[in-house]
Amino acid sequence: MLAFIQSYPLLLGTCLILLDVLLWQLIPLQRQPWRIAARLAIFLLFSAVLVAAGMSPLQPPPWVDDVARNLLATVLAIGWWLFAARTVTVVFGVLLVARGSHGGRLLQDVLGALIFLVAVVAAAAYVLQLPVKGLLATSGVMAIVIGLALQSTLSDVFSGIVLNTTRPYQIGDSISIDGTEGKVVDIDWRATRMITASGSLAVVPNSVAAKAKLLNHSRPVDRHGLSITVVVPAKVRPKRVFDALEKALQGTSALLATPAPKVSVKASNLESVEYEASGFIADMARKGEVRNQLFDLAHRHLEASGVIWNADLASAPRSRQRELLDEVRLLRSLSGDERDELSQHMTAVEYLVDQVILGIGERSQHVLVIASGVVSASVRDGERLVEAGRMGPGELLAIEGLVDEEESAVEFRTLSGCVLYRIDKEQLRSCLDQRGDVQMALTKLQRFRRQSRDSLLMQKPVLVKKGGFLSWLL
Repeated sequence: MLAFIQSYPLLLGTCLILLDVLLWQLIPLQRQPWRIAARLAIFLLFSAVLVAAGMSPLQPPPWVDDVARNLLATVLAIGWWLFAARTVTVVFGVLLVARGSHGGRLLQDVLGALIFLVAVVAAAAYVLQLPVKGLLATSGVMAIVIGLALQSTLSDVFSGIVLNTTRPYQIGDSISIDGTEGKVVDIDWRATRMITASGSLAVVPNSVAAKAKLLNHSRPVDRHGLSITVVVPAKVRPKRVFDALEKALQGTSALLATPAPKVSVKASNLESVEYEASGFIADMARKGEVRNQLFDLAHRHLEASGVIWNADLASAPRSRQRELLDEVRLLRSLSGDERDELSQHMTAVEYLVDQVILGIGERSQHVLVIASGVVSASVRDGERLVEAGRMGPGELLAIEGLVDEEESAVEFRTLSGCVLYRIDKEQLRSCLDQRGDVQMALTKLQRFRRQSRDSLLMQKPVLVKKGGFLSWLL
């Protein structure tokens, strides 16, 4: 066997290289460990063939007198260095891709080029016995010239290596670089590409991204901040604005309880004060929806607290009851005189924090309109209560019994101090008899709430399997 290897080292070496190429193509990408193992095994066999044939990659071929054999040995020795560079590059690639898919590929390309450069220089020095010092000196001068010519490009390349090593952002993250905000779709050796909110492609050079102020809105993955700003006339007492905006933050269940939402003064002058209400959500995709909801809640609660931006001094002042009826969508089809008449029979009721307004199975003789505060609506799921939503100024409670004889299937409980106005159902029922559109809108509202309640109860929590040590290994 040894004599065969010594007689036909080129044939065996060529066969091993072809076998490596064949196995690399046949083994699928999903079985990356098998591909690496095959390449390492073939490289070790290739090295054993060289040693058994009396050759070494660290020395020139020993058969100086036999030109043909010496040439074949030189080709095999140079092939060993290139094969070693390819094997090391593949192993490094697996380790880097395990840290981060795209960043690992970028760093793998750069390291692969350096490894092959080292392999070529080593083959020239050990196998061909070329004057490497002179070659390195010449290449050094050329590298300086090329480096000066491609200074900005090289800056982008090395900045890309730093970005992909430190990984301040990844593909799919929503980031902001020097005011340019978008979703990262690609990171290559030169630039970072983002899709902006307007659908445009933004290309930011890596050197700029490495030096600029960067905000990653996708980190951490389970907590994303959002805020709204409201400008209020300076004559309005800040305490009133704080209370209204805190109720607005409390009016949506999408905000996380920890860290707690907060309200603060952002800027002020002699004419107006700018307030900021901020909080955190768990789902980045709902950021725009929750911000819009907060703006609507802030307007409603500020209006409920008496903050008016554009008061028409020429018009006669109206009562809070009358303004509420204008806000109730269900009653917008009533004429102005009908709403004026209805508002005169509305009476205010005040509720403390965590007080039940209407329990499950109860029936109220009045329809309640929220004037201020936050009310939580909960449905029963077995032995526990599940919050179905939160309500604010301008929304109706206890509408059951107007068009049917149903009892309340929802518990309404205050989350803050609330003021509600009562409307006698008999008086409102007379309006329903005269207004078919109001009765139809009321029926749709009851159907919508019933469907929302049923869909909430049908949702099943995701079961999390508890894994032991064996499942962790698998």
